[in-house]
Amino acid sequence: MASNMQKPKFSVAITTPAYKKLINNTLKDPQRANNFIANVSTVVANNPQLQECEASTILSAAFLADSLNLSMSPQLGYCYLVPYETALKDKYGKTMWMLDENGNHILDNNGKWKKHTVKKAQFQMGYKGYVQLAQRTGQYKKIVVLPIKDGELIHFNPLEEEIDVQLIEDELEREQAKTIGYYAMFEYHTGYRKAIYWSIRKMMAHADKYSAAFSAEMYEKIQNGEVPEKDMWRYSSFWYKNFDDMAMKTMLRQLISKWGVVSIEMENVLKKDMAVIESETDYTYIDNDSDNDSDNDSDNQIPLSQPEPDMVQDSDNVEPLIQENLQQEMNGSETSEQEAIDIDSI
Repeated sequence: MASNMQKPKFSVAITTPAYKKLINNTLKDPQRANNFIANVSTVVANNPQLQECEASTILSAAFLADSLNLSMSPQLGYCYLVPYETALKDKYGKTMWMLDENGNHILDNNGKWKKHTVKKAQFQMGYKGYVQLAQRTGQYKKIVVLPIKDGELIHFNPLEEEIDVQLIEDELEREQAKTIGYYAMFEYHTGYRKAIYWSIRKMMAHADKYSAAFSAEMYEKIQNGEVPEKDMWRYSSFWYKNFDDMAMKTMLRQLISKWGVVSIEMENVLKKDMAVIESETDYTYIDNDSDNDSDNDSDNQIPLSQPEPDMVQDSDNVEPLIQENLQQEMNGSETSEQEAIDIDSI
């Protein structure tokens, strides 16, 4: 449960003059600003947990999605605004514990000390978003990523990067078959080609190591039907809900970030994917799937349940504008007490 230190909800913040002016100043085009407000409001309205998140983190994640010209609709799968509950820290970086009137620690149902928490929105790319950004570079002739099913793999040669498979022809049968691994490859128009294959065991170990919200042991139990339905709300991470999609995204991240042509857009995404964006230089990896950021504290991060799932200025300039335009608004107009609270949340 989040503490009473939660900031105003997005539905309140988005209606204030300060936020509306901020959005108009950032996007410049009034019609684009109206469409942006409508789109992000729809996404938030359809996700009760997202409604509880800090408005500033929702707005920052939405600005990034808009700057990349990627739809935030979870049905399309390009990118997502994902709600997380995380422990609050004081100015020294220490966890803020909940204490009773006598200064004693308040315990949760498991006998552990309860923390002050806050709900924040995390920007998260889908594998389709990575494909979209790669295609925009104009360098890729072909991009392939897919799960390999039981009985399909004949041989993969990692030295020559050649795969020999016999895919199941019936689509429904293939969809229902057990996944044993993942394959990804790209080919440039110049003829350069790169391919990788990961077994399901390697992918499971990767997710278990780098995702604070995922446990390979619990995933196995869920697959075997050993977890009661009443407890399934605890396992709402995309890794639990759609392992194949997260695995394919991981394959594309590994492939393109290490061997592919990476645009400025892609560099920005690789830095901020699966992060809570506070500002251009301040983004926190609440549940990061990158090899470069493995310092996840699972005790401080709780994924919240969620429903199934024209370019702005350069995306590197969007978040500084949030601060700059907001400061102009604060200096140039009077605000009510409620609006001042909303402003402070950015």
